[in-house]
Amino acid sequence: MNIDFPPPSNGIYNNAGSCKRLSAYLEHEDLERMEKGIYTEGFFSLTEENLYKSQVVKDIDSNKAQLLKTDAKFYAIHISPSAKELQAMGTTEQEQAEAMRRYIREVFIPEYAKNFNKGLSENDIKFYGKIHFNRDRSENTEGNMHCHIIISRKDQANKIKLSPLTNHRNTKKGVIKGGFDRTNLFQQAEKGFDKLFNYNRPLDESFEYYNVMRNGSISDQLKMQELTNSLQHDDMNSVSQPCNQSEIQKKQEAENKQNIKQQRNRLRF
Repeated sequence: MNIDFPPPSNGIYNNAGSCKRLSAYLEHEDLERMEKGIYTEGFFSLTEENLYKSQVVKDIDSNKAQLLKTDAKFYAIHISPSAKELQAMGTTEQEQAEAMRRYIREVFIPEYAKNFNKGLSENDIKFYGKIHFNRDRSENTEGNMHCHIIISRKDQANKIKLSPLTNHRNTKKGVIKGGFDRTNLFQQAEKGFDKLFNYNRPLDESFEYYNVMRNGSISDQLKMQELTNSLQHDDMNSVSQPCNQSEIQKKQEAENKQNIKQQRNRLRF
C-alpha cells in the first residue's frame, strides 16, 4: 500500500485557499467514463457516498476558523494499493471501490486521527474521498484503482488545527502538544489492511522492508535482504517434496551469500 502526502504547491495542490481547483481535478476521469457507460461514483465521507463536488468545496472551505490567509486550509492524501492488494479487495471495480471505502473509514481515518495523540477519533476528522480507476495513460500498470482524499486542516468542530506534515511527533511539553508520526501511520495502516482483508503480506512487500532498504544503514539493508531470502526459502521448502535436507541447506546458504554480495555491490553506487 503506497500512502503519500503531496506537498503544497502553486498548482492544484495549493492549499492556502479554496479546495475548488483540487476537487474539480478529482472529477477529471468521470466524464470520460460516463461517456463510455462505465461505472463511476462521487465523493464519499465517513458516513455518506456519491456526494457532489459543491458539498465538498463548501464544507472544506468553511472549516477554517482562526486560520491566517497564508495558512494551509486542507491537505491531500493519495492511497494506492498494489495489484496483489487489489486482488484481496475484490474482483470487480465495484467490489474494490467498496473495499477501498471500507478501508478508508475503518482503518485509515481512525489511525490518522489517533496518530495526532490528541485523543481524537475518526468522527473528529473532516474529509472527503474520491476513488479513481485509472492512472496516467502513459502508465501500463496492473491494478490502477486508487483513492484521493481531501482532508481539512481543522477538526469537525472547527477548533483544533491538525497537520500531517508537522515535524513534531508526540510532543508533551511546550506550545505544541501532540504531533504526527507518519512512519507509525504507515505501519498501522498496513497492519489494519492486512487484518481487514486477511492479507498474508510477504516481508518484501511490507513498509518495514521498504523503509529499511530506503533509509536504513547498509548493514541493516543487508540483514533485511538476508532475512527476506531466508523466509522465501522457508516458504519454498514448505510446499516442496522431502529430499536431501543437507544439500538444500548448503544450496540456500550459497544463494544467500551470493544475494548479499550482489546487494552489497549494488549499494556501493
